[in-house]
Amino acid sequence: MTVSGRVLRGGQDSVPLRGNWAVLHRVTRNSGGPVDSVRTNGAGRYSIVIPRSRASADSSAVYIISTSYDSLGYFSTPFNVLGRPAVSVEDLVVYRATTGTPPITLARRLVTIAKAAQDGTRDVLEILELENSGVTTRITDDTLHPTWAGAIPRVAIQFRGGQGDISPDAMKRVGDSVFVLGPIPPGQIKQLSYAYVLPAGDARLDLQVDQITKEVNLLIEDTTAVVAAPKLEPLGVRPVEERSFAAYRAPALAPGDHVTIDLPRGAFRPLQLVPYVIGLVGAAMIAALIWALRRKPLAPVQPAP
Repeated sequence: MTVSGRVLRGGQDSVPLRGNWAVLHRVTRNSGGPVDSVRTNGAGRYSIVIPRSRASADSSAVYIISTSYDSLGYFSTPFNVLGRPAVSVEDLVVYRATTGTPPITLARRLVTIAKAAQDGTRDVLEILELENSGVTTRITDDTLHPTWAGAIPRVAIQFRGGQGDISPDAMKRVGDSVFVLGPIPPGQIKQLSYAYVLPAGDARLDLQVDQITKEVNLLIEDTTAVVAAPKLEPLGVRPVEERSFAAYRAPALAPGDHVTIDLPRGAFRPLQLVPYVIGLVGAAMIAALIWALRRKPLAPVQPAP
């Protein structure tokens, strides 16, 4: 069976890329790596033959085509070959790499806030969609100058990158911002995600808007939370994986806008008193010690005559 496709160089107009390596990768549950490669012809096309014996034996394997251009790698979506005489892979479009430009815009920001845990903290997941409307792939060669950066709540703790089109290894928190250091090519919107925790006792979350944001979506498990934002649209309560979330939408926010979420402080739990009880007991012990040190000694008892 054969795997075929094209490699194009993107820009104002896409043109075939001649002489570029197209590499076929085989990925299984236990291993993965390149199995064959060919150079593209004058029309940017490639064709790789997979022996029928291997194709029939690879019932659990998936394949990927990769190519590289201007020091960056580009990958197709995974595909399988079992029972198929031929596979036509979508065009791989590569771009020239530039630093500093083109601008990256924030197309969508989805914020999901869970109910308070036993210790009063709340898990927050953010999913963002970034858009490169230029004709080059934006890269950086300096960790101080990210390909994109966005605000994160100042009170957030335990930041960790999540899955998406941008690897968690290619993002980090710097102060009150998230830095993306990975390349962002033109074309389809690129999705990234990260999570953090709101400390116990912080009943208000302020989502600062530091750049033009085409759309903000909120999912809040505490359905009695009070949300304020420009042009806010309540969307009712929606089920998500057997849990209920109040949904909101705010379109086209501008730098300087704020989305504020006043969260209920949660039900009273006896465990919440433990730190205060320990503090009170400690204070009582210290006060008793001071009183004992300051009291006057008793007069000696005179022996009977």
